[in-house]
Amino acid sequence: MILTVTPNPALDVTYHLDEVVWNGSNRVGRVAARAGGKGVNVARVLAALGISATVLGPLGGRTGDAVREGLASAGLRDAAVGVAGETRRTTTVVDAAGEATVFNEAGPRVTADEWAGVVRTYRELLPGARAVALCGSLPPGLPDDTYAALIALARDAGVPVLLDTSGPAFHAGVAAGPDIVKPNADELREATDESDPPRAVAALAARLREAGGDAVVASLGPQGLLAATGGGWWRARLPYAITGNPTGAGDAGVAALITGLLGGRPWPDRLAEAVAWSASAVASPEAGDIDRTTYVTARAHVIVGAVEPPPDRTIGDTAHATHPHR
Repeated sequence: MILTVTPNPALDVTYHLDEVVWNGSNRVGRVAARAGGKGVNVARVLAALGISATVLGPLGGRTGDAVREGLASAGLRDAAVGVAGETRRTTTVVDAAGEATVFNEAGPRVTADEWAGVVRTYRELLPGARAVALCGSLPPGLPDDTYAALIALARDAGVPVLLDTSGPAFHAGVAAGPDIVKPNADELREATDESDPPRAVAALAARLREAGGDAVVASLGPQGLLAATGGGWWRARLPYAITGNPTGAGDAGVAALITGLLGGRPWPDRLAEAVAWSASAVASPEAGDIDRTTYVTARAHVIVGAVEPPPDRTIGDTAHATHPHR
């Protein structure tokens, strides 16, 4: 079983329409609503591939009930803990050209006692987990070191963990030494103050390995994935663009990375799978789904190659180390 933790789950609402008119009325062609949040999307992709996944996080109110119903209909194991606040909604607007705009509510305030209930359930589930994915934003009320505490518990239990978040929670989480971190381009730049992606990856990788972690896998949009691991650096990308809804692409990539970790696959294979799964998610109308035909085509065309890390002298003071492969 793979355990996904989503501290700020949501009911994802997606509007599909031909064209968005920002200063006028819009006629929506189709509306879809489903259980969401990054960890939920990861679990949904895993379940679609026949991999057992359990979803943990706080849920409350009528929106929380709708999310629970969505988890059940998707065949996901629901380990969510009830809270008083109303679970948030997110709204994604997708036009015919595949351009997507997302509106994210902040989410309910989660009290210390409510979060303690989530942590108790997390401790109970860890012995049966093969890996943990910690995903998404923190709701109001939780401290920045929330993920760091969960990472420490997973490490104590000998369970590998992947972290996919941003901001102060990401900084604190990296310091706890997760096995893999997966920032996107904006998160990478914010975490390192480096505008050059290879230098930023090198800086972050040095910090992560100093804390006992292993790999940085940066998602760079059309440029694909850039990975710095204890065994080397690789870039993986598709030679062509995929149009559609990119909202859940990163979550599908996380699912692929977790699966590759458990299978002990070489890093080039893991990255090729992550790129192909991400592409298949873009081609699917809703986040958390994958288009198998797109996956097959993309997997056959993914380009993966070893790359050299930037020389030590190009890494800024944010690296906190002299070499990314230390």
